[in-house]
Amino acid sequence: MIFDNLLSLFSVDMGIDLGTCNTLVCVRGEGIVLNEPSVVAVHKGTNKVLQNGNAVGWVAKEMLGKTPGSITAVRPLKDGVISDFEITEAMLSYFIRKVNGKRPLVKPRVVIAVPSGITAVEKRAVLDSAERAGARKVFLVEEPMAAAIGASLPVVEATASMIVDIGGGTTEVAIMSLADIAQCESVRVAGDDLDESIINHMKKAYNLMIGEQTAERIKIEVGSAAKVEEDTTIEVRGRDMISGLPRKTVITSEEIREALQEPLSSILETVTRTLERCDPELAADLVDNGIMLAGGGALLRGISVVISDATGLECRIAEDPLTCVARGTAIYLEHLEEWKGTMESEID
Repeated sequence: MIFDNLLSLFSVDMGIDLGTCNTLVCVRGEGIVLNEPSVVAVHKGTNKVLQNGNAVGWVAKEMLGKTPGSITAVRPLKDGVISDFEITEAMLSYFIRKVNGKRPLVKPRVVIAVPSGITAVEKRAVLDSAERAGARKVFLVEEPMAAAIGASLPVVEATASMIVDIGGGTTEVAIMSLADIAQCESVRVAGDDLDESIINHMKKAYNLMIGEQTAERIKIEVGSAAKVEEDTTIEVRGRDMISGLPRKTVITSEEIREALQEPLSSILETVTRTLERCDPELAADLVDNGIMLAGGGALLRGISVVISDATGLECRIAEDPLTCVARGTAIYLEHLEEWKGTMESEID
């Protein structure tokens, strides 16, 4: 233990928010130092990463949906968990190398945020990937706890704090008190499902095929959960499903709002289910404390209004919701000695 603490003086210990859409890395004392898409470009049929292992993140995201037959742009995480072990390892290795330098003197200790609903096998996959990617020691922290700490909620106090973290692959809903999770539910419906709903709507209503990046742009520019401003329009380009030729069309924010209702209702059901299972004393606290929204999905217009209407509780959006989990892992790093007992590591 003393030797490990001594090594930590020379290592660049880091916290990683290993997300389905984006991976954020923060370093103890420096804050967030890296924010890149969780995308890797590989030679088709192999797991060999292009550009000598450097076609990761922004470089690879630009290739999504635009690659020739010999190249594949892969997102190695699906629904918040590892779907491709080797490619995740290559991605983590690239990010650790980028933050830590090419040949670090001492390997870093790494805190990784994982969805609360993942299985023991999925946790083992994250631990093994991080170790093989160059981590000296790996600790896992549950995403809702990291998000709540990053959002400055009083999680260590004897009062209820509720977080709804809407990421790319999973939505985490948790009620916390006394530095632990009292009630939690993880559902694999989140930002990616909102994009998928937009893609399906364009197919059904306009016979137009669009890609993931176009769907995401539509969601960001005109998507909403409730009517919060005047309806707007956006021009969408894609491939006509009948003629097979490129085509463009104009759609309204109102029809995108309708298209998003199904995945949003799943998220709302998860929030209300978690509240229904909550202890009465904690429920009483939430009347005053309300709900905090984090994750990229918190930026969808009107989502706080919809959750507030469904629950009757005040709903606030965290400051910089996209980085809440990463900031939480950074705070964990600073208090590693105190909180180590509450985390899972490779020595379990």
